[in-house]
Amino acid sequence: MRTLRSVGELRAALAPHRRAGATIGLVPTMGALHEGHLSLIRRARERCDVVVVSLFVNPSQFNERSDLERYPRSEERDAALTAQAGVDVLFAPSVEEVYPPGFATSVEVLDVTTARLEGEARGAAHFRGVCTVVTKLLCMTQPDVAYFGQKDAQQVVVIRRLVTDLNLPVRIETCPTVREPDGLAMSSRNALLDPDERERALALPAALRAAAELSGAGERSAEVLLQTAGDGLARFGVEPEYLAIVDPDTFAALHRLDRPALLVLAARVGDVRLIDNALLEPAAVETVSTEAQGGCRERHGRSGDQTPDHPGAPGFGIAVTGSSRSTHRQPQGEPITCSA
Repeated sequence: MRTLRSVGELRAALAPHRRAGATIGLVPTMGALHEGHLSLIRRARERCDVVVVSLFVNPSQFNERSDLERYPRSEERDAALTAQAGVDVLFAPSVEEVYPPGFATSVEVLDVTTARLEGEARGAAHFRGVCTVVTKLLCMTQPDVAYFGQKDAQQVVVIRRLVTDLNLPVRIETCPTVREPDGLAMSSRNALLDPDERERALALPAALRAAAELSGAGERSAEVLLQTAGDGLARFGVEPEYLAIVDPDTFAALHRLDRPALLVLAARVGDVRLIDNALLEPAAVETVSTEAQGGCRERHGRSGDQTPDHPGAPGFGIAVTGSSRSTHRQPQGEPITCSA
């Protein structure tokens, strides 16, 4: 495995593989790798000739400086895990490499997806930061496939919109959430929980399970299901930051389960913010949790029924923001909306 730090090194390393027609897979991460990340890497290794893992804690998507400062980091450990998993290239750039002096552009999805739930809780800058860094990583690596986890379901929906609207030639695959034996979704932030908080964190899968069981028994009212999930959190003394039942593809709120729906929640346990979700089916319910649930979901950036074929297609919602201000962080300038 090669560990590379610059965009120039990355492109030079991948160029011969691209000329040879090799399939390149990218697994974007912020490090502090766990079994969830490794499941994405294994999927990429099975499907692709060349696997690239990016390791970059993106400062522009953190709405709280304390959260950025506390985010777990261990590049040596992450490098060992990726090497053992058969990764070909570990791309670990500095902040200055990704956002050099004078950097003045940001990418933003402008639809309701980014204004609700995670977008509302973490502010508009969060998804702007996510979209900008993902766009940059895709442009730097130019992969054929990029792999993301279902735990960050709203982020995945936003990235799919981004790839579709900008006609990026990459396929997005979403793989199931991987959980601890007691049901807690694996997250790099779990390492920040003390033993008491780790026990209380079980409120999240317990809430999802309670709503899933009720839905499985035939309940279709979103209000009733949300009340049940809220009660499940309350039994552990955990207050939700948000708790909602939404359309899995648009994140629009749903009032009844007359089609597949996603139950999503975020909550703080101590100072640690956790998110989780479960897929609810009208006839049956399954938690989006384990690899046994099925394979990854695929979506293409330039073809398929899900993809508009021109930037003016219905639902187009990307803005690219520019500014002359010199900064290492994304500016807050007025958006320049892309158009045909």
